[in-house]
Amino acid sequence: MNNLTIWQQLIQQTQLRWREVIEATSIHIQLVFFSMIIATILAVALGILVTRVPALKTLVLGGTGVLQTVPSLALLGFMIPIFGIGVKTAIAALFLYSLLPIMRNTYTGIKDVDSATIEAARGMGMTSMQILFKVELPLAIPVIMAGIRTAAVINVGNATLAAFIGAGGLGDFIFLGITRGIDGLILLGAIPATLLAILLETFFSGVERWTTPKGLR
Repeated sequence: MNNLTIWQQLIQQTQLRWREVIEATSIHIQLVFFSMIIATILAVALGILVTRVPALKTLVLGGTGVLQTVPSLALLGFMIPIFGIGVKTAIAALFLYSLLPIMRNTYTGIKDVDSATIEAARGMGMTSMQILFKVELPLAIPVIMAGIRTAAVINVGNATLAAFIGAGGLGDFIFLGITRGIDGLILLGAIPATLLAILLETFFSGVERWTTPKGLR
């Protein structure tokens, strides 16, 4: 194995493990998907709450900002006593890492809505809830989507660390390649993870452009 070039190793490992790669990619996607769904729902709700109760801004945004500074492996370690070893711990850690970008962008997107637009909506007799759902959120969606895109791409990378706690995913190949000294095996996990991140970046960039009103493009 050591006499082979890294690309020969990659081809050999792909031929031997392609079914495992497909399964690991599926697990990787599930880790990112479920953590993002939970984070998006909670982060958008908290972002809206902070715009309505400014006194909570420092507590909520500051608290999630602190979570963002905790190293990925350390955060996984903190989650293990609560959720144990496995998928639940990985999803919980990825969820926490996703909160700040989505919450911050939700807050920023709503706060950046032109006050004249809101006053015009009030003048038309809209209630606060109607203004939120029919004016503020539609105008803030592109900014919120940018936060979701950032969180999703970051999570694809962080999800590779799930291998260290037995949650599976593409990180298994990276970890195995490091322990066995097989560079091709490392690439077998790194390349699909990179492609997945690029795919998500492209997808959410398209959604962001699509949700941006024509007058703001």
